[in-house]
Amino acid sequence: MSEPLDAPEAPTAPSTRTAVLEREDTRTDPRLSEPGDHERFAHYVRKEKIMESALSGDPVVALCGKVWVPGRDPKKFPVCPACKEIYEGLRAPQDGGE
Repeated sequence: MSEPLDAPEAPTAPSTRTAVLEREDTRTDPRLSEPGDHERFAHYVRKEKIMESALSGDPVVALCGKVWVPGRDPKKFPVCPACKEIYEGLRAPQDGGE
């Protein structure tokens, strides 16, 4: 059989403790989530910007001007028509590059 538990001792002085719960910030930057068709397409981004973003986690700017942090497989989405036109030289880029 088991022995009964000892009675807890009464505290000698008042005690307060603070605990910190760490949790990941899951809020999204409203500048990075635009409603509309932008979310349904894979966008073209300059190669050097993709590498910088992969290393730093900073957002990128697509040729069409969409700003976001890459994180999904672009092969699962159709190509953005505006990015495609810009890539083919039919329109001027809106990503601030030349």
